[in-house]
Amino acid sequence: MKKIFLLIFIISYTSVSAQEVKKVHVKHTTTPITVDGSLDETIWSETVPATNFWQYFPTDTLQAKQQTEIRMLFDEHNLYIGIKVSSLSNNFIVPSLRRDFRAFGNDNVTMLFDTFNDGSNAYFFGSNPAGVKREALLAGGGTDIKGFNMAWDTKWICKTTIHDTYYIAEMAIPLSAFKFREGETKWRFNSYQFDTQGNERSTWINIPQNQWIFNLAYMGEMIFEKPLGKSKAPISIIPYLNALSAKDFEDNSALNNFKIGGDAKFAIGNSMNLDLTINPDFSQIEVDQQITNLTRFEVSLPERRQFFVENSDLFVDFGSGRDENPFFSRRIGIAKDTNGNSIENKIIGGIRLSGKVNNNLRLGILSVQTEEDIANEIPATNNSVFAIQQKVFSRSNLSFLFINKQATKKYDFLSDNDSYNRVIGVDYNLASSDNTWIGRYFVHKSFSPGIENKDISTGISTEYNSRFFKIRLSGLYIGDDFRSDLGFVRRTGIIKMNPSFERTFYTRKGKIQKHSFSVIPIFIWKPELDFENSDYTIISKWKMNFTNNSELEVSMFNKFTHLYDEFDPTRTGSTPLPGNKSYTYTSFDVKYRSDMRKKVSFGFSPSFGQFFNGQKYSLKGQLTWRIQPYFQTKVQVNYNYIDLPKPYPTKSIWLIGPRFDVTFSKNLFWNTLVQYNNQQENLSINSRLQWRFAPLSDLFIAYNDNYFTGDPYAPKFRSINLKLTYWLNI
Repeated sequence: MKKIFLLIFIISYTSVSAQEVKKVHVKHTTTPITVDGSLDETIWSETVPATNFWQYFPTDTLQAKQQTEIRMLFDEHNLYIGIKVSSLSNNFIVPSLRRDFRAFGNDNVTMLFDTFNDGSNAYFFGSNPAGVKREALLAGGGTDIKGFNMAWDTKWICKTTIHDTYYIAEMAIPLSAFKFREGETKWRFNSYQFDTQGNERSTWINIPQNQWIFNLAYMGEMIFEKPLGKSKAPISIIPYLNALSAKDFEDNSALNNFKIGGDAKFAIGNSMNLDLTINPDFSQIEVDQQITNLTRFEVSLPERRQFFVENSDLFVDFGSGRDENPFFSRRIGIAKDTNGNSIENKIIGGIRLSGKVNNNLRLGILSVQTEEDIANEIPATNNSVFAIQQKVFSRSNLSFLFINKQATKKYDFLSDNDSYNRVIGVDYNLASSDNTWIGRYFVHKSFSPGIENKDISTGISTEYNSRFFKIRLSGLYIGDDFRSDLGFVRRTGIIKMNPSFERTFYTRKGKIQKHSFSVIPIFIWKPELDFENSDYTIISKWKMNFTNNSELEVSMFNKFTHLYDEFDPTRTGSTPLPGNKSYTYTSFDVKYRSDMRKKVSFGFSPSFGQFFNGQKYSLKGQLTWRIQPYFQTKVQVNYNYIDLPKPYPTKSIWLIGPRFDVTFSKNLFWNTLVQYNNQQENLSINSRLQWRFAPLSDLFIAYNDNYFTGDPYAPKFRSINLKLTYWLNI
């Protein structure tokens, strides 16, 4: 064990990046800058641009054919950025005018700002040729797509002009949008660009293809001409009004409701945020994308609520993610009624303090109070989280977490065992300087009335990621009585081992850009049952990336499952498979995704093979058609045919979800999502009109309609919402 910790220490401490650090100088200006996409102020010509971009795709060993130039200025209030993006012609792809677009499949340029030079967190700003903006927070060092938080918003300006063989993007980002140390003279910086015509992705700092294009281990420096002053961040007041009219056809009742509340944001120094919320409206103006769940376990969905967004990684980036995440913010504001159904549990208010104490230390404190619901036997509850993160070595960090969920008074219907639940935990996140080595090591303990042992969760994961090989050693233990009421824990009482091995092959010419083969064995044992092997899955996968941006993947799944309890895999109330029985089965899966640069693109994934004691045939498909930049439609189909021997079910399960997205302008959007799900016997329609009448201020009109699709076909629930939010800076 001592040798293992010594190896982790050496990996964490060692810096092996020999790449020369590129720099771009940020010139101070007192000249007024008009953001119009022209860069016609004289001072722009006095700056030296960041250029000499490297290809990231199709290769990572050549300079980009179409170069990008980025110039920077700053004054007491703003960071100004002028960008010239070269191209073969002005035939750009801009699928939509909606803010926060995804980079893949369209032309765009993006910048990453690591303001505390820690290689772990960054601010993310980008634009496309039409001047559509996107911004995000990036956490976890950029080692995974899950580190993106596109729900974060801030006020800034971007204007573009399109020319024959290039476009210009001019931006003014308030310094108050960033958090940084007063007196700082250097930020870490990188930029990447997607060129659809040249079929090229490029980065200012050369990044190997075995790393994500947004990896924070590979960054240059932006040097300010004079030290940055104290950021004069405004106080943001964000009130809302929500008028709801609804009818429940099941009990023939009507609901008319009017709510008012809001959020407030205060900056504490240059690096801390204080967020307050009173009577928040967490209604789902934008509904979740439904999924077909054929497993025995709950599925987690992403958090979109603004109050929980900024610095969210401080609170949620603990544990193993998939199997044991001790804090899952979507638990707050949801509770079970007396019939076991999930319903909204009103939030009275909340407070959150988060940010950097200094360059190496981050702090997060969150407390939210929910209201009692006596009719549904739901107690008033305080939900609190304390997190602290200390940077160690070049890019690693050590984090501590404390969670407390506690009823604020006694209730006759509340058992002593449910009066409180607490979790403490320590996580060490490993990230070497060039991201060749990453890992996570954690120990969590829960505290609940009447439980004194088997309440530990611990895990270890170490991954080596080189150009040709990716190797992971990983495992975890979750005690039988480990409990996190504010977390996401798939199951307890297990020991899990899930190593992986991947070999990548690069081609020099032809239509194939690279291909890879990987094997992922996953084994689970039950320590309380004499370490009985309860499950295993061996995934063998071959993946091919083509030079035209399409992808093909073929997988084989060898599975073993021991059911301890009866289970209906169709989740339709049919005769369940019996408990205390084992199943061994094999299936195959094919995935193909076409070139997303085309006006019509598609993906499909057929699968077939054994399923428990029967067969399963599935087809997932997606078809996207765009009339840029005003209209885009996406139709998703998920079909599963499950054929089990009698008396067990034979079912066809459909999930069909067409989405229609109309962007009349950069400020007016209409989105409609229709979802038919016969697993839940439900047809839902969500149609939402959004008018952004001022920066980050919106008027929503949302119509929701739900129908039973069984016999008889009948309306279930219908509502119309009018919601107004206004972002006011004082």
